[in-house]
Order: sequence, then structure tokens, then C-alpha cells
Amino acid sequence: MDTRHVKRAFKYRFYPTDAQTAELSRTFGCVRKVYNLALAARTEAWTRQERVNYNQTSALLTAWKKTEELAFLNDVSSVPLQQTLRHLQSAFTNFFSKRAKYPRFKSSKKSRKSAEYTTSGFRFRDGRLTLAKMADPLDIVWSRPLPKEAKPSTVTVSQDSAGRWFVSMLCDDPTVKPLSATDAAVGVDVGLNHLLTLSTGEKIANPRHERTDRARLAKAQRTLARKAKGDGANRRKARLKVAKIHARIADRRRDGLHKLTTRLVRENQTIVIEDLTVRNMVKNRSLARAISDAAWAEFRSLLEYKAQWYGREVIAVDRFFPSSKLCSVCGTLQGKMPLHVRTWTCACGTTHDRDVNAARNLLAAGRAVSACGAGVRPQRRTPGGQSAMKQEASRREP
Repeated sequence: MDTRHVKRAFKYRFYPTDAQTAELSRTFGCVRKVYNLALAARTEAWTRQERVNYNQTSALLTAWKKTEELAFLNDVSSVPLQQTLRHLQSAFTNFFSKRAKYPRFKSSKKSRKSAEYTTSGFRFRDGRLTLAKMADPLDIVWSRPLPKEAKPSTVTVSQDSAGRWFVSMLCDDPTVKPLSATDAAVGVDVGLNHLLTLSTGEKIANPRHERTDRARLAKAQRTLARKAKGDGANRRKARLKVAKIHARIADRRRDGLHKLTTRLVRENQTIVIEDLTVRNMVKNRSLARAISDAAWAEFRSLLEYKAQWYGREVIAVDRFFPSSKLCSVCGTLQGKMPLHVRTWTCACGTTHDRDVNAARNLLAAGRAVSACGAGVRPQRRTPGGQSAMKQEASRREP
């Protein structure tokens, strides 16, 4: 892997002045307005069976700025406005490629507040970042250093629902290099009682961050529900308190997942996980809250990009592979096994911990796929041969 081309986003919190706050708030509003106008224009053209591309929406933006009604678009930097048109073009590209749904309009209350600046829209010198239309640099808290001689290619400014301001700088990071190759491999089974169970037998506790703050969150939400609807100051304060609790939960969860995924990538050459459809699993009303708190999808996302950075391999085993019901010793497939069954004994006499057994089966299946491209859905009977699981198990025998 050519590490010179690894781009990495470095995110920092900053504290804007009153003038900067006003300028950024105007920019966020203009970005949202331009996005919605362009989406409406493209949607209208779509009904006429016509396609409008980025260049045409860029020309529309120039025309909008000349109208009296939209003259305020000239008051902010043009760079974030052009960037939001590029983002809309990417959204349509993903839609036509069937990778995403049709783009939706941005809401002033629900959509993320952000603006992206390219190199012509900011100045970065001597560790000081100044955005277009601003006289003073941002007051950034440098919680970690940028790579030596880093030159940001894009800068994204955002404000979260808790009112915190962040700036994210995309840079080439030469410090990201492939780790030394190792023979270590691990199967990882995700769960709710334990967040992760490894094929080594290690179980990592589920911190349940949302449950820890559930009482505080419920109290803040009740207070918010009692406030009169509208844009009153008391309602804004109550909403902000709820958002801060949610932000605290999300920050702690993300920090824990970063530490876990970094450890797994450093210690193992191959990591085998299960290809779960979390989007469908959260439709279970009894488990939706716990599954969302465990953040299995975020865990996989972090694991995959870190493995790509550091020259590791992540293998996702088919979600229908019966990892829990298959004996990791003899390969016998059991019948029904409800979730409350945490240990079971195979006909061969081996007593299994459900999660550890699943992790070991995932590891063996992943190795089989990596070695020979075999399937990972063994049959109950394998006349004339063995399943991929049994082949791999036999290969390990002395």
C-alpha cells in the first residue's frame, strides 16, 4: 500500500467569536438553501425526463445570486456553495448507481449544520486557520498535532446538536504505514451481554453507555416535553440539555470502539466478523435500543478502514452461517437454539459456550474462505466430502 496517498481527517473543537458565529450561521443557512434549490431544480427536470448535472446547477447558482430575492447568497463565501452542489451531484450519482435512495431536502432543524471549504476558501499558516470572509483565525483546541508539514486539502466546519463547534481538516498522513505481518488471526462474535467475544475465549464487556445515562436522559426528555412548542428560550435550553447528554453517550461509545478496533488491528493479521444487517435487526422493538447502543455497524466501519490503512484483512462471513449452532470440534450442526441458551453440549461430548463457539466457527470459516474461496454455509450432511468448516478443521489436525 502506498502510504503517501492515505488521507486522514483530523477533527478539533474550536470556539468562535460572536462575529465568526454569525458568519458561519449565515454560511450554513446559505449552503442549505442552495442545496434545496438545486435539488428542486433537478427534481423538476427529472419529471420532464431531463437530467441536470453539476455544471448546470453551478450556472443556476450564478443566476440566483443576481436576483433580488437571493442576493444574500453573495454575503458568504462561494466555496461552500459550490461544494454543496458537488455533494448533491455525488448523491445523484449514488442514486443512479442504486447505492442510495433519492436525495432528500435539508431541514433547518434536523439536518447537520456544516460547510466545506477547499484550498481557495481558507488559509493555513503557522498552525493558524483562517476561513474566507473572516478577519481572525479560528480559536482551535489542538488536542493532537497534525502530521509534520501537513497541508489540509479541505476544511469542514460543523456544529452539532449540542451546540459544539468542530473543524475537520483532511490531510495526507505519511505516518500511516502497514504494520509488520503476523500469523495471528481472530474470530469476533458481537453480542449484547458481551460486546465482543473472541475466538481466543476472551470476552469484552458491553459498557452500555446509553443505559448508564438513561435516568439523566429520561429526566431531561420529560422536562423538554413539558415546554411549550415553538422557538422559546426555555424550550431551546431544555433541548440543548437533552442534546448534550446524547453527545456524551456518543462520545464515550466512539472512544471505546476506537480503542477496541485499534487493538484488534494491531494484534491480528486477519479478523473475521459476521456480516450482520443491523438495519433490519433494529426493527426488533425488544432489542432495538440495546443493539443501537452496542453500535455494531460503527464497530465494523472503524475496523475495516483501519485494517485497510495498516495492511490487515477483514473477512465478513455470510449472515446465515450457523456459527452458534455448529460444533467447532466435530462440525455437527444442531437444531433450534433459542437466544436464552448460552451453553450447550454436542453429541461428541464437548460443552460449548455459545459465543466462544460462534467466534471459533467464524474464524475457521473465514480461514476457509481466504484459503480456497469455499462457501461458509455447511449442509447438515455432506455426502462425498466435507464442508468448508470441516476441511479447515481437518487441515489443522496433526
